Amino acid sequence: MFENLDAIAEAVRNLPETDQSAAAQAAERQMQLTKPAGSLGRLEDLAVWLAGWQRSEKPRLESVVTLVFAGNHGIAMRGVSAFPPDVTNQMVANFEHGGAAINQLCRLAGSELKVIPLKLDEPARDFTEGPSLSERQFLEAVNAGYDAVPEDADLVCIGEMGIGNTTAAAGVAYGLFEGAAEDWAGRGTGVDDSGLQRKIDVLNEGYEANRDLLHSSLGALRAFGGRELAAMFGAALACRTKSVALVVDGYVSTAAVAPLFAMNPHGLDHAVFAHQSAEQAHQRLVARFGQAPLLDLGMRLGEASGAAVAVLILRAAIETHNGMATFAEAGVSESAS
Repeated sequence: MFENLDAIAEAVRNLPETDQSAAAQAAERQMQLTKPAGSLGRLEDLAVWLAGWQRSEKPRLESVVTLVFAGNHGIAMRGVSAFPPDVTNQMVANFEHGGAAINQLCRLAGSELKVIPLKLDEPARDFTEGPSLSERQFLEAVNAGYDAVPEDADLVCIGEMGIGNTTAAAGVAYGLFEGAAEDWAGRGTGVDDSGLQRKIDVLNEGYEANRDLLHSSLGALRAFGGRELAAMFGAALACRTKSVALVVDGYVSTAAVAPLFAMNPHGLDHAVFAHQSAEQAHQRLVARFGQAPLLDLGMRLGEASGAAVAVLILRAAIETHNGMATFAEAGVSESAS
């Protein structure tokens, strides 16, 4: 648990690495399986990636956990969402009663769902008036996310719920990577042209209001992010320190973990990105990490829905990697020569 920002920065500078030996063993196994080398494409890469982080030639997905963090945003009162702020609380209740998309998808994917509301009665500050979180609030949220990651998880998925948080995500990306507000703002839950322009306007106001914080990556996250983004950052950092593979959902989740990359170019080696969000800026953001999302289904729901679907892809990678026979076991010739 982190007592100050310097402790977080120190942890990000000293991240554990993947187990190269386990990954090499898994890659060698892939070469021996009864198929042409590389014929399963990214499924092979995913199996090797999981092997490295689980430190085992044959990785497993017995304990998969999906963490959905929920937070409210003062910026939502500025008309940047197609839905009112009360929907955050209402959707958390829906999660708890099993009625949301993520409930169905987690059941299908064989993932435990944990919903973590973060002081919903205390919205993050309107970032046009200053940072969305004080340093104390930011540390509390990061620590809540860090603490939510089980020690024994084989895989963790992160997602969120929070009306106004695509604007918060755009702010974090804008603060980290600059460009123009238009580069990072999108329609989110479905705002019209005037709503999109309001997003752009508040991002520019927020940039000016928080300029002094934007010299650091953690400052950009504190300035714009709100509690659920800070918590997802904490969860992503916990996964890395515990050598747990991570699946990141859509635009908001990707913006939340982006400071790990901004602070350490290998900071997201333990993560895959579940899907290409309908938010145009998401593709630009993931490309900065040198990665490509696993799926492109036009999704823009949030709540870790894309991450849960991606778990099914990872299960396919594990089943083929662990269950296929080798050429020797099957008595199949490896080549025609």
